[in-house]
Amino acid sequence: MIIRPIYFIGTIIFVTLFISGCASQPKHTYDALVDPSAKPAANNFATIKSALDAAPANSLKPYKIYIAAGNYYEKLTITKPNIQLLGEDAKTTRIYFDAYAGQTYTEGKTWGTPGSATVTIRATDIQLHQLTIENSFDFLSNDALANEDAKRVANTQAVALFLDTGSDRVLVRDARLLGYQDTLFVNAGRSWFDKTFIAGNVDYIFGKGNALFTDSEIHTLGRGKPNNPHGYLVAPSTQIADEFGLTFIDCKLTRAESVLDNSVPLGRPWHPTTQFADGRYADPNAIGKAVFINTWMDSHITLDGWYSMNGTAKDGTKIPFLPGDSRFFEFNSSGPGAVVNGNRRQLGNEEVKNYTREKILGNWRLD
Repeated sequence: MIIRPIYFIGTIIFVTLFISGCASQPKHTYDALVDPSAKPAANNFATIKSALDAAPANSLKPYKIYIAAGNYYEKLTITKPNIQLLGEDAKTTRIYFDAYAGQTYTEGKTWGTPGSATVTIRATDIQLHQLTIENSFDFLSNDALANEDAKRVANTQAVALFLDTGSDRVLVRDARLLGYQDTLFVNAGRSWFDKTFIAGNVDYIFGKGNALFTDSEIHTLGRGKPNNPHGYLVAPSTQIADEFGLTFIDCKLTRAESVLDNSVPLGRPWHPTTQFADGRYADPNAIGKAVFINTWMDSHITLDGWYSMNGTAKDGTKIPFLPGDSRFFEFNSSGPGAVVNGNRRQLGNEEVKNYTREKILGNWRLD
């Protein structure tokens, strides 16, 4: 038995009662409810965008938007602080869109990688709980086509979640982030991904932001046809002045059945092509940082662990950036994909003490 929402003018009280013996869930209070099947009422919305539009511009306390189970085909940008999106369940509350970087959305304009995102965040103190954010572009069908096939499209980066300039203190917990190439773009501020499932295959966690991942599953998906390497987990572009980049603690690196052993490097160094006073070329200060601590790794992870990545030189040619010149480290890796060798640098017992949640996130205190 389920009791549907009870509405009052102003704040909405949403009560869900599951009858299973004598068990029941406690009451929860929300500022807005997104549920297309519910009767119209104050602070009740049919779309997530309409609920975001109605939220206060500069709330000093959390503004909680409850999203009922369902599939929401929406492309969202969050620009207001203190917004919390709270889904009914990570597997049943799904926000999805199917844009990709090379797709034309209006005459003469394509999305580009940042613009492809299903959800973009440009605000502080944002929380996402118990929901799925997915970029549903059909990467696999396109990937299966031969390179010379006229139907094959280029620039297939397709972001699910993008943390853009202006974002900071973003918490994602008990959630799922789904895509293939470039699933999660963490390009600004501090973010914490806790108990989150992140899936993709090519550079699917990338950017220059300070992102902490705890108790999360990083899942490599298949490809449309064989590739060597199969894909890459991370592609950090951390600025050399920044101490922390992509930090994984107590996580699991898993794979789809079709992903072969020794086929997926942990990551590669991304030096984004950037406009400087003397030209446009790979950012020399993007000395990426990625650290895996107490992480279980399946045997799809390559023996060498890391890989090189090409960037644009000042003269326009492509040059390789080597993983040994980046800040890539492990500590206490386990599982069949865990190997210690000269290519997989390890943190020392004293060095690893600097990688606590308090030090990584600084003065952001959140449990």
